[in-house]
Amino acid sequence: MSNPIPKKWVIYPPIHIDITQQLQEYPPILRQLLYNRDINTAEKARMYLGAVFLSGYSPEMMKGIPDATDRISSAIDKGETIAIYGDYDVDGVTATALLTLVLRQLGARVQGYIPNRFDEGYGLNNEALDSLKADNVKLVITVDCGIRSLDEAEHARKIGLDLIISDHHLPTAEIPIALAVIDPKQPADDYPDKNLVGVGLAFKLVQAVLKRIYGLSVKNKETSDLDQFLDLVALGTIADMAPLVGENRLLVRKGLQYLRWPTRQGIMSLIGVSQLQPETISSESVSFVLAPRLNAAGRLDSALAALELFLTEDVTKTSFLAQLLDNQNRERQQVTKEVLLHAEQLAFANNPDQLLLFAAHESYNPGVIGLAASRLTEKYYRPAIVAQRGEEYTRGSCRSITEFNITEALDQCADLLIRHGGHATAAGFTVKNAQLTELIERMQSIAQDELIDRDIRPTYRADMEISLSDLKPDILKEIEYLQPTGPQNPPASFVSRNLKVLRSRALGNEGAHLKMTVTDGRITYEAIAFRQGYWSSNLPPRIDILYAFEKNVYNGKESLQLNVRDLKPSGVVE
Repeated sequence: MSNPIPKKWVIYPPIHIDITQQLQEYPPILRQLLYNRDINTAEKARMYLGAVFLSGYSPEMMKGIPDATDRISSAIDKGETIAIYGDYDVDGVTATALLTLVLRQLGARVQGYIPNRFDEGYGLNNEALDSLKADNVKLVITVDCGIRSLDEAEHARKIGLDLIISDHHLPTAEIPIALAVIDPKQPADDYPDKNLVGVGLAFKLVQAVLKRIYGLSVKNKETSDLDQFLDLVALGTIADMAPLVGENRLLVRKGLQYLRWPTRQGIMSLIGVSQLQPETISSESVSFVLAPRLNAAGRLDSALAALELFLTEDVTKTSFLAQLLDNQNRERQQVTKEVLLHAEQLAFANNPDQLLLFAAHESYNPGVIGLAASRLTEKYYRPAIVAQRGEEYTRGSCRSITEFNITEALDQCADLLIRHGGHATAAGFTVKNAQLTELIERMQSIAQDELIDRDIRPTYRADMEISLSDLKPDILKEIEYLQPTGPQNPPASFVSRNLKVLRSRALGNEGAHLKMTVTDGRITYEAIAFRQGYWSSNLPPRIDILYAFEKNVYNGKESLQLNVRDLKPSGVVE
């Protein structure tokens, strides 16, 4: 199965005439782009394009925040030690850093705690809680974890630790018993936006704490300038692949401004080793350049290096830590490649016809099994599980497709699992080795039942069909209004047909990518098709392409190019 499966192209219908009148002050292509994103009134367009915050987004509306702010304020007043208990991914690390930095500014005695992926696993664990208790910690605040930690929450209560859980993952039917539980996805929570990630919830929590301490005059307090922490919010939100709609998009849009003009020493050092030009940083460069380096620490060793990068202002130390993360990321790339190759062979050797791919081995690095599963899902468009088998337990990472909710499937197998949790398309679990075979058989059976009669091919959506001759440079200005783009707010994409390929060649390591020059007979553009180098030996003379129109900066020179997501021989009927 070396050839990628064909994709479905879906082009949005033309804008309705009534919506055209609503959006008449905007250029035609921008009107269509807005319409495709459910922006169908003048008021919605104003708020979307201007990134205007909606009224009613007060953090106190979120269940658990009032009780949490009271307890945090009390801990600050009494000089009690507070521990921020995070996760080892970018969302957890940025959330831990944000709460630690803000509470320190408020005079709190606070320390960050990130569990070690290899020794402790994901989320709360009793040994860590015991250790924090022994260190005279009085209050533990989780970020990006804890919503499914029923037993651990009970253990914290028994040993006399006050616990505030702050998490954005889906809860089970039973909510942990804690001093306060903050999760907009829990029942009876009236907060209007359910898409905030761990660092977004941390930001809302410190907003409430500042208001609780300083009252309505919070804007006049130097320590209340929370905008300076939106760089951390942007990093964590983008890295966690959260929907960039609603409040997430607004927070990230403003946070990207702080990344483009960084003042945090650790971020400046990270941008430096990444060889990015700060003023050009976008959601895409966070996803593909900065986030992998921050994640590399927790994938190969401990995420404490990434946390310390944000907490220290010592330029020598941040330079060292940024270079360490860069080195670890290179190592992570090689380890991922090796695990992926082995997992791919193992998955298809076991049963090539299964709709859910599975591979487990004792040699797999648990820090990269999620990446390997993601690559399998991307390549074959099937749910995939890659797992590391230990002496007694197997820990698996799951990735899925839009047609199959992987966490709901795990829920159906909960009787076999030690723990599990996640989202519709990404999840993790721990299972005893003795139960692994039955778990995979049941998961594959569930996938078979749900997917067997469905057309499971990747679907690529395009905003509109356009000729290359109509692709003017001014369109780039209209496209820019969509930023920041990401899940549920995709970048603008177009379809152009019957293009002649003037030149083409493979480039990159092992010819992974395809470089082309295409024309419609009147205008010519350079095009790049990442991970599509397999076309280089059999590229048709005329093609249809689905692509993003973008500005390319290389060696200080700017040019316009087409970033091709998919291509087909001209005339192929869907």
